[in-house]
Amino acid sequence: MLSDSFNALLKEAQFTLEMLGSGATQVRKASHTAKGTYFQALTSLSTGIERIGKLCLILDHYLANSGQFPSHEQMKNDIGHDIEKIYRKSQEIIQAREITLDHLQSLSGPVHQAILRSLSNFAKGDRYSNINLITGSKQNRDPIADWFNGVDKRIYDSSIGVERKSQIAQQARLVNALIGEISYVLQSSETGYEITDLETATRISLASAAIAPLRQLNVLQVIRYWTGLLRELQYLAHATGGDDIPHFGEMFARFGNDDKYLRTRKTWEKN
Repeated sequence: MLSDSFNALLKEAQFTLEMLGSGATQVRKASHTAKGTYFQALTSLSTGIERIGKLCLILDHYLANSGQFPSHEQMKNDIGHDIEKIYRKSQEIIQAREITLDHLQSLSGPVHQAILRSLSNFAKGDRYSNINLITGSKQNRDPIADWFNGVDKRIYDSSIGVERKSQIAQQARLVNALIGEISYVLQSSETGYEITDLETATRISLASAAIAPLRQLNVLQVIRYWTGLLRELQYLAHATGGDDIPHFGEMFARFGNDDKYLRTRKTWEKN
């Protein structure tokens, strides 16, 4: 008979898997004309990353304390919703237990760090940014602008070549020359400024389309780091006779492939 702990961990992992799959899918679709999709992606990813990170910390505690799980107070007071802190603790676990992951051993790259920082900010309060602004809260940082400046702009600047950038600018000018005079545009960018001309709107849309696959790939690399660590900790737990630990590696297997495979998929909700 399965223990209550086993069932609780299993349900937690199933929920986490669904959140990560949804977030990885939606983050590719987000744009300045689909800001709700940004919120869907950030909500799912911040929830999923926080929960899978905490599963890793729970298993580490389980291993260090002869099969005992951490207390509610430890998880709530020591960790909270701080994804960056959870990541730092994961690096301590990897070093202390001499764990070797199949792919990235850390998330030290600038884009990965920006993703963690943005998701951590969102989890700790930026998800209420609109309500905070309306009610006069001091914490009213815009999570979409935060993501755009930290993640999207960094990807565009570092990973989109000069020729592609030139093509985007040229296409935007061409579209504007063809129908700009008969078009009416009133949009807002990810950072909140008004877009009132077709050339700018087209250029931003084309740039967003260019980085979307790379944005998704970087997010998937972050997810793969956590699923790989969880799998290794599961192996260690099973080696000590941990019958109340599910087979997490099988559950999250879809995220464990190499970058070539990650690039081929657009949707991640199902195997």
